[in-house]
Amino acid sequence: MLRPGLILAAIVMILDQATKWWIVETVMRPEGVAETPFFSPVRIEVLPVFDLVMAWNRGVSFGIFNTDGPWNALVLSVLSLVISGGLVLWLHKAETRLVGYALGAIIGGALGNVVDRIRWGAVADFLDVHVAGWHWPAFNLADSAITVGAVLLVLDALFPRRDLGKN
Repeated sequence: MLRPGLILAAIVMILDQATKWWIVETVMRPEGVAETPFFSPVRIEVLPVFDLVMAWNRGVSFGIFNTDGPWNALVLSVLSLVISGGLVLWLHKAETRLVGYALGAIIGGALGNVVDRIRWGAVADFLDVHVAGWHWPAFNLADSAITVGAVLLVLDALFPRRDLGKN
């Protein structure tokens, strides 16, 4: 399951970076703003419950540890790389496609966010889901892949299959 999981990780990372490039460099860059991507927020309504926004997360999930500390990006990047390395070892031993793809999604999402931290010092979040004035924290494709992968791992643990999921 190593090869399919790593292929999925690469696809997730590439799609994540492509969507972030499109949002940061094209959709959210106001006229006349040059180099820095840290500009005032823009909100584009797509659906009554879904907007595109520009949010920079210097922390982890849901903005935890979202500070502008000098070591934040480095520490979180190293931590993500170490965790991704452990997930690659797990992927190497994965016995089912479901687990292989789940791990691949998590690895690709984590590495996509590491690229942001290295490039900008923060993760570019731009998807905003909201209902009746309540907003879910802004997120991106990498975050979605990590979440879907984690949910699949939990489901696999809760509802193991007998030999059906192998190869």
